[in-house]
Amino acid sequence: MRSRVRRWGNSLALRIPKSFAEEISLSDNSLVDIRVVNGRIVVSTVEDPSVTLDFLLDGVNEHNRHRSTPEEQEEGSG
Repeated sequence: MRSRVRRWGNSLALRIPKSFAEEISLSDNSLVDIRVVNGRIVVSTVEDPSVTLDFLLDGVNEHNRHRSTPEEQEEGSG
């Protein structure tokens, strides 16, 4: 199958056909390894390490935390 490489910001992107993605269980936000081997780009799926609540919470900071909702503020005030 032939496809076109397109610009995505400062990088280049290539669409992966749905049938290819399904065949190797690739989905949105899948972890992949990208290498150049003998002048070819090789993309391989990678086992995603188990994500724990602690791992996710470690990534929360004042810059990416959601603001409180009015309901949460009412619960905390009483």
